[in-house]
Amino acid sequence: MRTTTRGLMAALALTPLLAGCFAPGESDTGAGPGGRLRVALAVPPVQALSPYSNDATVLSKLSVAEGLTALDKNGTARPGLATSWKQDDDTTWTFELRKAEFQDGTELTAQAVVNALAHAGAAKPKPRVLSDVSLTAEAQDADTVTLTTKSPDPVLPLRLASPALAILSAKAYAKDGAVSPVGTGTGPFEIARLNGKTKATLDRFDGYWGGKAKAPGIDVSWIADGTARANALRGGETDIAEWIPTAQAKLLDKQTRHEVPSVRTDSLILNTRSGMFADAGLRAAARAAVDGSALVDSVFGGYADPAQGLFGPAVPWAAGKRVEVTDRKEASTAAEVKTGTKGRTLRLATYTNRAELPEAATVLQQQLEKAGFTVKQDVREYTQMEGDLLAGKYDALVFSRVTLLDTGDAVDYLASDFTSEGVYNIAGLKNAAVDKAIRAAAAERDTESRQEKIMRAEAEILRTDAVVPLVHEQAVQGIADDVEGVILDPRERSLIDVDTRLK
Repeated sequence: MRTTTRGLMAALALTPLLAGCFAPGESDTGAGPGGRLRVALAVPPVQALSPYSNDATVLSKLSVAEGLTALDKNGTARPGLATSWKQDDDTTWTFELRKAEFQDGTELTAQAVVNALAHAGAAKPKPRVLSDVSLTAEAQDADTVTLTTKSPDPVLPLRLASPALAILSAKAYAKDGAVSPVGTGTGPFEIARLNGKTKATLDRFDGYWGGKAKAPGIDVSWIADGTARANALRGGETDIAEWIPTAQAKLLDKQTRHEVPSVRTDSLILNTRSGMFADAGLRAAARAAVDGSALVDSVFGGYADPAQGLFGPAVPWAAGKRVEVTDRKEASTAAEVKTGTKGRTLRLATYTNRAELPEAATVLQQQLEKAGFTVKQDVREYTQMEGDLLAGKYDALVFSRVTLLDTGDAVDYLASDFTSEGVYNIAGLKNAAVDKAIRAAAAERDTESRQEKIMRAEAEILRTDAVVPLVHEQAVQGIADDVEGVILDPRERSLIDVDTRLK
């Protein structure tokens, strides 16, 4: 789905423009037809735009790097750097490559693909998309590569569309394991400069196999504060501002405000590996205390739906296949909570990159305190806390997750976030029934049956009370009215491509 106007999904703020967001004179770089695009992104780079971190989506949003496959609007695998593929047997697939070159002038070859996928598999920690699969690549000739998995992987073409499995040139991979996409991708825009966690300069790559981009380049600023992003858009200092706070959305002109159904679900994640929520009764008490529907209007201004589970309205098949959650642990009473917590304070974390989350955390704190918990919030910018989250240093986290981000297949999300060996298992969940249900879904080839097994796995996860879904978000993107061709993507993987330009 694309805009034909500069659909400003960004929410305008009533406060004055914030100084310091852009360098002097930078606000003029996008002026005039065919000028450079100015983009304000929300989450600063965690690992210098390494595809093996949460930065990977930046590479796909800005059309810097590509995988062997891509996803169409229906979530089906379509050709990317591979023009075609076929399944040879249960564990073997063959991919034919297109003629393309990397931004450093080297050619895309089967050996380059083998090299890139080998580095992804050896990365520590593994990219989330590889949390439940072991992948081996072998070059058959210059344009043909064979991929083999240890066990059947019926959705391998979807998996290869993950931004984390982008194919970069040999120059990208350092001996120490670091990986840099600067000048090493295949997309229509090349990263020329990355200035820490604040700015990046992208120039058009005229050797792009898919044709010359209509914009000459992209100037990126990372602005963690949502109000500042909205102000930059309103003040003409940026052309595209993502993730506009919903509290401000209705202050924008309709031409510049674009609501997008999102596969993003906001949840309360409970740390099951240590601390008070290792106790199933206390987890059940937290689940019973929390009411996500209270957030829909008060925090999200109506740009959200009460959560029905891990998957919301933007995943249309989920509702009809949802499995009732039964045999849940009985919640502790307020008196039992006070006894069970033994005077400990519940450490409730969230991050500032999404303006609604700190507000949601305050509402949840009040709900949890009524249930007998003593709560203290820890609110920071996401890059400052990711390591602590994965290390289990919080009791609970108010978390916003794009459930179909990595592959478009829900199994990948469930495996990375909730299996015993999941690489993004913030809840620290280790549950045999959950692992078994997710393995069953992963092994299913038939689409209908796979979806049914995904929903059975959802029920097993919810039964543990390791995660309490709160709301299903609707994204608001801000796009100035002289921009066309912006991609409004429910999966939040795409934003700018060869057709995005200033009018």
